[in-house]
Amino acid sequence: MDWVLHMNAAIGYIEDHLADDIDYAEAATIAGCSLYHFQRMFPYIMEVSLSEYIRRRRLSLAAFELQNSTVKVIDVALKYGYDSPEAFTRAFQQLHGTTPTAARSAGTKLKAYPRLSFQISVKGAAAMNYRIEELGAFSIVGISEQVRNSEVFETVPRLWAEAAQTSLFEQLWGIRAAQPGIRGILGVCADGGHGQNEYLNYILAIESEQEAPTAMVRREFSPSSWVVFEVEGGPDQLGGIWKRLYTEWLPTSAYQLANLPAIECYLPPEENRNELWVAVEGRA
Repeated sequence: MDWVLHMNAAIGYIEDHLADDIDYAEAATIAGCSLYHFQRMFPYIMEVSLSEYIRRRRLSLAAFELQNSTVKVIDVALKYGYDSPEAFTRAFQQLHGTTPTAARSAGTKLKAYPRLSFQISVKGAAAMNYRIEELGAFSIVGISEQVRNSEVFETVPRLWAEAAQTSLFEQLWGIRAAQPGIRGILGVCADGGHGQNEYLNYILAIESEQEAPTAMVRREFSPSSWVVFEVEGGPDQLGGIWKRLYTEWLPTSAYQLANLPAIECYLPPEENRNELWVAVEGRA
């Protein structure tokens, strides 16, 4: 239940600051996770990004205010974070299908997006196969691509398809660690938690002790505990386990998410399974 309380407290912080500057990092701290995971879990739970949820809530409150007061449109625009009436009008019309001025008229149809509330919902009996691994410090080497959080499931498969047309996988396999803690070709989701950044760096990589060749990057990982989920079938099955991590496993586990990149581990095709590695720590 602590997870639910923390997430609802984070939403409470956001709601209290809809008319101010919202510190995403502060909201994540209240939720008890890194900003990377806080922004990443939002689309799985809410089905919209964190920034889109905030935008909808602000424009919902703006509509109520326009209907129930004589405050000027420019003042409402500034209150909810828009630099000009024009920018506010464009955003308002995109969401509500009408202008701020027209919203004052009786009979005008508007949209209201309610405050989000988290709760644990008992699901079916589908098992989640997982284990806890303790890994010392290690490093990865690979190519990095900036990806918008909201487009991960469209962009990442394209990156893998493009890589398959090159010699990248052979290059990575040639520099793999002699005794890797994480086997296979890795898809590393990193750096998604800076400011209000809607992007992450997706790194096609392998565990390696070598320096990064030209056009590649090297990333270091500190010692940590990892929860590892086994997913049967092809790579396309990993998307479902991300959602279950955030909505089923995390709320009821004794762990919270650590501030390290998450790793998708793609094993040889003959094994017919892949893994998701997520760094965790005991709840405070």
